[in-house]
This record gives sequence, C-alpha cells and structure tokens, in this order.
Amino acid sequence: MLKFLARRIGTMLLTALCLTFIVFVLTNLHPNLERLAKTQASARMTDAQVQTWLQQHGYAEPMLTRYGEWLGIVPGWTGKNAETGKPTGRCLNPNDPAAPAPTFCGVAQGYWGFSTVFHDPVSQILTVRLEATGWLMLWVIIVMIPTSLVVGILAGMREGTRMDRILSTLSIASTATPEYVSGVVLIALLGSTIVGLSPILHHWGLIHGGALFKGSAASALSHRTFENFTLPVVTVSLYGTGYIARMTRASMTEVMTAQYIRTARLKGVSFRSVVLKHALRNALIAPFTVIMLQIPWLLNGVVITETLFNYKGFGWTLVQAAENNDIELLLGCSVVAVVVVLLTQLISDIGYVYLNPRIRIS
Repeated sequence: MLKFLARRIGTMLLTALCLTFIVFVLTNLHPNLERLAKTQASARMTDAQVQTWLQQHGYAEPMLTRYGEWLGIVPGWTGKNAETGKPTGRCLNPNDPAAPAPTFCGVAQGYWGFSTVFHDPVSQILTVRLEATGWLMLWVIIVMIPTSLVVGILAGMREGTRMDRILSTLSIASTATPEYVSGVVLIALLGSTIVGLSPILHHWGLIHGGALFKGSAASALSHRTFENFTLPVVTVSLYGTGYIARMTRASMTEVMTAQYIRTARLKGVSFRSVVLKHALRNALIAPFTVIMLQIPWLLNGVVITETLFNYKGFGWTLVQAAENNDIELLLGCSVVAVVVVLLTQLISDIGYVYLNPRIRIS
C-alpha cells in the first residue's frame, strides 16, 4: 500500500505541474497580457506603451521563468517604474510597497498573487469563496448520494418491473437535463411570485406572501436557510443523482444475477438478507468510484448554478475572473480544481482497494 501511495502521489505531482503549466501558458498569451495592460492602465495605449507596461510589471520575461516565479522556485522579478522611479516587483505587497519583499514569492510559499479585479490577495478571495462553495457541495452530497443509491438499488432489485421502468426513466430525464435548464425551471416553478406554484399556493392560503423558495441565493452567503438554499442544492443534485442511480442500478442488476446470490436464495435466505448482507456491498463498488468522480464534476456544476442563483462562491468567482481577464485569480482557481480532482482520484483508488478484496490480494 505504501508503494502504491508513493507512486500515486508522484504521478499526482507530475500531473499537477503539467496541468498548471498548460493553464499558465494559456492565460499568459500575448492577447491576454495586452488586454490586461489596457485594462489596468489605459484602453488607448499604443503597442509600444503596452510593451513598456508589460516590461515594468514583469510580463516580458520568458514563459518558463515566469512560471518558476509563480511556483516559487525562481526568485521573483524586480524592476522600477519609469515615471515615478518607485521599485516594482512580484514580491512587493501592492497594499504596502514599502514593506520588505521576500526573494521567493510563489505558490510554494503560499503567495497566490493579487487579484486585479477584486484588489485583494488571491488566497484570501479563494478562502472565502471556497467556504461558500463547500457548504453548497456538502448539502448537494447529503441530498444526492442517499437519494441516488436508494433509487438505483430499488430499480436494480426489481429489474424489468414497473418500478424499475419508472425510476430508470426519471434517472435518464434528470441526467439529460443540464443545470441551466433545471435551474430556470425550478425558479419559474417554485421561486416566482408570478408564475408556477407559488401564486396557486398563495391563493389557497398555504403560503403568505412571496414565493415558496427564493430564486436568488445571494442572502445564503451570510445566512443559509431552507428558503434561499433549496433551489441551488436541488439544481446541482438532479444531474448527479440520475447518473449515480443509473450506475447503481446496472451494478445491482449484475450482482443480483450472480451465482452466489442464486445459491443463497435456494438455501432459503430471505430476499432482504440477500440484498443487505450479500448483494449490496459488491454492488456499491462501481458506484463508489462514480460518486468520487462526481466531486470534481460538482466544481463545474456550481459554475453554472452559482452564476444562475447569484451565489458568490468558487464557480461565480471563476466566471468573474475569466470575464475580467484576472490572470492571477484564474491561476489560483486552476490550482484548486487540479488539487480537488487529483485528491478525489486518490481517495477513489484507495477506497476501491478496500472494497474489492481481489485488488488487495493482487
């Protein structure tokens, strides 16, 4: 197991370096740097002025050198402003330029850069935004996993029955519906005071004023309630629930037709005991891997959902960074996404080893 973990961690580090370098190159292409210069200085800058600005801010150095500076393995660049004569450099604190600057200032030292849009350190922004998204993902997992497992197990236990057909149809429908469609439908159906169920319920006297749920989750940043947090959670959960349920059903169906299940039934073991004691654990091996792979997908799902419901978490921040060409913040978001994907892959592999004895023996 230790050799397995060592190999996996080494592979993870190499993968992280490759992915972050690709993102670094794409975000630091010359058109992006030119747009950054005109955004930060003046939209009417000439090409010569743009080049001067890039040199004064360290963007004219070779790509590999700047990537090393960003990682923190190469000393940060230093320079001087041609107009004011003040020193400039990557390691200088924009809020306190007079403070002494360290030689290395990169991801390895915990310095993630400074956001050109929010005018705050990237690490501080990501900490706040990831906390908000963490709460959303936590409640999505709490809703999605039990629901999908129950649906998949019920459908797989009774293959070919009416229950199986109904649950499978609902699973396929939820998987085929993207978040931007299901979110809009849920807002119109449950979060509007004009259309949907809320006017009907208000007319019947079941609710008093407003909508059944809030169509915006902006207030959930400070205080999460059932009214302002239900629709975002359900929107993200719907797609993943259908996918996991289908995988669970397929796995459960395969296990229920295995020879040892038939033997247990012929020996007189009750159907409930066969399912709970024999079939369920083996049937959960494949869904476990799928569940772990859904966690990185949640980062993509929250991009749409947080933008739709105005919930200022990680996904909303990523959209704002991309729209405003905030290079440092984009790089920080990419690091978070890469780390989440690699860690979930590692946890998935370790869990798969413990669930499947044949892998442990081999």
